[in-house]
Amino acid sequence: QVQLRESGGRLVQAGDSLRLSCAASGVTFDYSIVAWFRQAPGKEREFVVGIRWPSGRTDSADSVKGRFTIARDNAKNTVFLQMNSLKPEDTAVYYCAASMGLFTSSVRNDYHSWGQGTQVTVSS
Repeated sequence: QVQLRESGGRLVQAGDSLRLSCAASGVTFDYSIVAWFRQAPGKEREFVVGIRWPSGRTDSADSVKGRFTIARDNAKNTVFLQMNSLKPEDTAVYYCAASMGLFTSSVRNDYHSWGQGTQVTVSS
C-alpha cells in the first residue's frame, strides 16, 4: 500500500501563495488518482483537487478553481498543490489521499490511503 506524507503547511497572509507537497512511498503503483482534501475546524473534510494517472487530468472544487492547481513529479513520486490568492476561508488541515478508482472522486471514502495532514492558516 502506498504511504503519503504531506509537507509545506504554515501561517500565511491573505493574498499570499503557498505550495504543499505530497510524497508517496511504498507500493507507488497502487493508485491511479491522488487528491487533496481539507478539513477546517468543526467542518467536514472536503475535496479540493485531484489528478489522475497516466492522463494527468485534473479536477477541482469550485471554491478553488482559478486559484489552486495540482501537479506531479513522476521521478520523485511527489504531487504538489500550488495555492494562490489565499483567503482566510482556506484555513484548514490539508490531506493528501490516493485512490485506485477510474475517475476522480470527491467522496472521502473512495480513497484508501491518507497522509497525516499539514496545517495551513491564512490570516486576514
